[in-house]
Amino acid sequence: MRNLLKDKKLSETPFRKEVLEVFGNYSNAISMSVIEKGLKDYNRITLYRTIKIFLEKGLIHEIALSGEPSNYALCDSTCSSELHQHQHVHFKCTLCETVTCVEVAEFPSLHLPNYQIEQLEIQASGICKVCLKKE
Repeated sequence: MRNLLKDKKLSETPFRKEVLEVFGNYSNAISMSVIEKGLKDYNRITLYRTIKIFLEKGLIHEIALSGEPSNYALCDSTCSSELHQHQHVHFKCTLCETVTCVEVAEFPSLHLPNYQIEQLEIQASGICKVCLKKE
């Protein structure tokens, strides 16, 4: 985790390290309230600035499901400040309400005549693999 800040040319402040640790504790996307609960002591403005710079540098990406607060997840190494490259589906479980980035073997391509697509997001909802095992 520590090298992530260096790789993105960000200074390693104790607070940035702590925020990254919170992300490292989860395998799924997390909300701002989950991030806040995982921090010992924080200033809300500093947290929002940190999230903003992490987004800008390609360290995390935002998952904005319609009508719900945003969730955030760590990016993989292919993301940068210029381009977020995500070949996955954002899946929300209707039972436990977790949001997960699910990798897909073939991400569909889409061609719209006379338009330039800069971002394509696929969102799905249903029952996640953890909840399916419980049934």
